[in-house]
Amino acid sequence: MTWLLARFRDLGRGITVVTERWVPDSWVICMILTSIALVLAVFGAGAGVEQAVLAWGSGVWKLLGLAMQFTIAMVAAHACVSSRPIFRMMDRLADLPDPERPVQAILLAGVFSLVTGYLNWALCLVACALFVPFICRRNPKTDIRVLIAASYLGLGTVWHLGFSGSAPLILATPHNPILEPGTGEPIVSRLYPVTETVFIPFSLIYVAVIGAVSLATAALLHPKENAVSLTPEQIDAILPSPPPEEPEPRTPADRVDRFRGWVLLAVVLFAYPLGHSIYHRGFGASWTINAYNVVFLVAALMLHGRPLSFLRACRQGVDAAWGIILQFPFYAGIFGVIQNTGLGAWIGGKLVQVASTGSYPLVVYFYSGFMNLFVPSAGSKWMIEAPFLIPAGLELDVSVVTTLIAYACGDSTTNLIQPFFAIPILSVTRMRFGDVVGYTFLIAAVCTVVNVITMLLIPASL
Repeated sequence: MTWLLARFRDLGRGITVVTERWVPDSWVICMILTSIALVLAVFGAGAGVEQAVLAWGSGVWKLLGLAMQFTIAMVAAHACVSSRPIFRMMDRLADLPDPERPVQAILLAGVFSLVTGYLNWALCLVACALFVPFICRRNPKTDIRVLIAASYLGLGTVWHLGFSGSAPLILATPHNPILEPGTGEPIVSRLYPVTETVFIPFSLIYVAVIGAVSLATAALLHPKENAVSLTPEQIDAILPSPPPEEPEPRTPADRVDRFRGWVLLAVVLFAYPLGHSIYHRGFGASWTINAYNVVFLVAALMLHGRPLSFLRACRQGVDAAWGIILQFPFYAGIFGVIQNTGLGAWIGGKLVQVASTGSYPLVVYFYSGFMNLFVPSAGSKWMIEAPFLIPAGLELDVSVVTTLIAYACGDSTTNLIQPFFAIPILSVTRMRFGDVVGYTFLIAAVCTVVNVITMLLIPASL
C-alpha cells in the first residue's frame, strides 16, 4: 500500500505541475472554449461566421436568471457557515473522535463532507475548509494530508445527485433555458422534478455506495506511523475566529438596524410561500433552484438572528461567488452558439457514431469528467453540454434521466483532482495541492472503478 500510494502521489504531483504550468485561468479557458465553439460551428456545422457571432450574442444574456440563482446559493451557504451556532457546532463535533485513534477523525471529516455535500455543494466547500482546523486542534495525531482528502469527499462523490445538484435543479426549474431556450428548439419537452432524478432508487443507492466506498478508502489511507501533523502553533495560526459580537446600539438608527423583527419578517415571507407550495403541489414539484435558495436563506437568517450580522456574512460570501457572476454570461454565449447554429446537432451526431445504447452512459461519464478539469462549474458546463448530450442520448434510446445521472457522476469524480475546489481548504490549512493530491487521486481511482461498473449497469430508460 505504501509503494502504491507513493506512485499515486508522484503521479498526482506530476498532474499538478502540468496543470499549474499549462492550464490558464478559468475565464481564459471559457474564452478558449468559445473560440472552439465558433470554429466548430463554422467548419463543422456549416454555419456562417456572422451567424455564429450573432448566435453567441443572442445567447449571452439568456442565463442571467440562472447566474443569480447560483450566486445566491453560494452567498446563502457562506452566510450559514459564518454564524456563531455553526462555529460552536463544529467545535463540539471535532471533540467526538478519540485523539489516540486518528482514523476516527478521518471518518468524522469524511461523513461531515458527505452530509454537507449532499445538502449543499457551497456549504460543503466552505464548511469543510473551516472544520479542518477544529479537528486538528482536538485530534493532533491525525495526518493533515489524509484529513484534507477526507474533507473533499462530498464534492467528489455525492453532491451532484444531492439537494443542490446543478443539472437536476436546472431541469426541475420552470422556464429554464433547456426547456425554453428563447430561440431554437427546446432540448427537453417537459420539466423533470427531482423525484424523477435525484430521489429515484437508482440515485439513492448510488449515493450510498459511492459515499461508503470513498469513506472506507480515505480511512484505509491514514498511515499507521509517520503521520504528518500540524504543530500546536500551526493549528493556532489557522484556527478561524467566530463572527464578532455586535456593539451596543448608540443611535436610533442602530436600534432599528438591530431589530430582530426584520429577520423574522423575512423568514416568514420566504418560508410561507415555499411551505404552501410543498403542501399543495408536493415536494417533487416544488423543489427547484428557487426553493433550495429559500431554505438556505431562511437558515442563514435564523442562524444569525440580527440583520447586520446576516448582511455582513452575505457580503463576505459574494467574494466566493464572483466567478459565477462573471463567467455565466460567457458560457451563455457558448450555449447560444450550440443551440442556434446547428452545432449541437453536429456534435450529437458524432457522439451517436462512437457510442451505442449500452456504452453511451460510460461515454458521457468520461466526457463530463474530462471537461470538468477545464470548466469547474457544473451548472455552466451543463448548459453548454446538454444541447448535444441529451439529443444524442435520445437518438440512442437513452433517457434524459440516464444521461443526466451519467453527467453528474462524471462531473463529481474529477473534483477530487481539480485544484480549483481545493482552494478554500488549502488556503485555511496553508498546504499545497501537491501535498494531498496523491491521496485524492487514489480515492478518485477507486471511485472511477465503482462508476464504470455503475455506468455499465445503469438502465438506459430510467
